[in-house]
Amino acid sequence: MKSPALMSAHGGRCTLVGAGPGDPELLTIKAAKAIAQASVLFVDDLVNPAVLEHAAPDARIVQVGKRGGCKSTPQAFIHKLMVQAVQAGEKVVRLKGGDPFIFGRGGEEVEHLRLEGIEVEVINGITSGLAAVSSLGAPLTHRDHAHGVVFVTGHAKPGDAGTDWAALSHTAHQAKLTLVIYMGVSSLHAIQSGLLQGLPASTPVAIVQHASLPQQREALTTLGQLEDTMTQQGLQSPSIIVVGDVVQGARAWQGQTEARRHAA
Repeated sequence: MKSPALMSAHGGRCTLVGAGPGDPELLTIKAAKAIAQASVLFVDDLVNPAVLEHAAPDARIVQVGKRGGCKSTPQAFIHKLMVQAVQAGEKVVRLKGGDPFIFGRGGEEVEHLRLEGIEVEVINGITSGLAAVSSLGAPLTHRDHAHGVVFVTGHAKPGDAGTDWAALSHTAHQAKLTLVIYMGVSSLHAIQSGLLQGLPASTPVAIVQHASLPQQREALTTLGQLEDTMTQQGLQSPSIIVVGDVVQGARAWQGQTEARRHAA
């Protein structure tokens, strides 16, 4: 293992930056400053290109795309690129969609860099699950409807059985939890079948594709109709699926919006 002191002698540093859910105006001030100071940026596929307008004119921008169901840059190769850049004295920004530590593999990257003796700063971003419900005028928690929230992925690594949806459904029902499901489109049938083991078919569900972006699309449905709604509406990845009574707030907001539109 290389010592942190040896790495600092090169003058390089690394910052993991969350670029937020997509809308460039949701980027934090601290994130924008880090991007502006970087000499090289390793950028994930889901980062809005408008975010890169904060980068210095002479900064190198390296696309290291990762998107479910598509050809992706191997994680080990991304690790190698970051280490080499820091050792070369670069000011490295690893730019990720959403928040680096919520299904962004940021934890793995920090662990690898620290094994190489490189300390990493992490700058949080707004995660897409939060942006999705906020765009619908609904909360994630509510004193009357949800005592907590669970962020869960529908995508498991090879060889991993993944989430026990039936077990999670019983916990969510008993504890009044909102479920926010990332990367669940490809395993939608298993998710719906499992959740129906412990949650009523009438449980409200929101599906939000491209949360916070101009091309955002959404559908409000129930758990029993989840898979059919997804197919009928043609919703695809990247989509967030929100399960729980808080989605009732989105229905109310949608009704008020339509009423105002008709009144106008």
